[in-house]
Amino acid sequence: MKKILIVEDELAYVKLLRDKLKDTYDVLDAPNGKLGLEMAKKHHPDLILLDNIMPEMDGMTMLNELRKDEYGKSAKVIILTNLEVNSTIIMQTVKTQPVYYFVKSDTNLSGLLEKINELLSEKQIDSQPKNA
Repeated sequence: MKKILIVEDELAYVKLLRDKLKDTYDVLDAPNGKLGLEMAKKHHPDLILLDNIMPEMDGMTMLNELRKDEYGKSAKVIILTNLEVNSTIIMQTVKTQPVYYFVKSDTNLSGLLEKINELLSEKQIDSQPKNA
């Protein structure tokens, strides 16, 4: 079973996501970036759902630290935040691919679940061009 790590300090949102994902995926969670980083390095989840604003270590700091780890260099991450997209966040996101960005207030749960399923699908199409 594919593994998802939810790094989020809003417990109600964690419960909502866990309830929607638990029948299909093995779901882990951490309440802050510091614990999330430790869990990501230990468990190597197939996808990380990462809040940006959290206590102890924010999401972008966690992501930058994660990218220093061999597993973390290519870990799939969806950033979940209440912040509006701005140029600083976009630039950080571009530097730390593969990352997807969802503003919680602008994203319905079904859209997020669709993206999660797409990213973790066994039949995911490789977007890289193939050499002949």
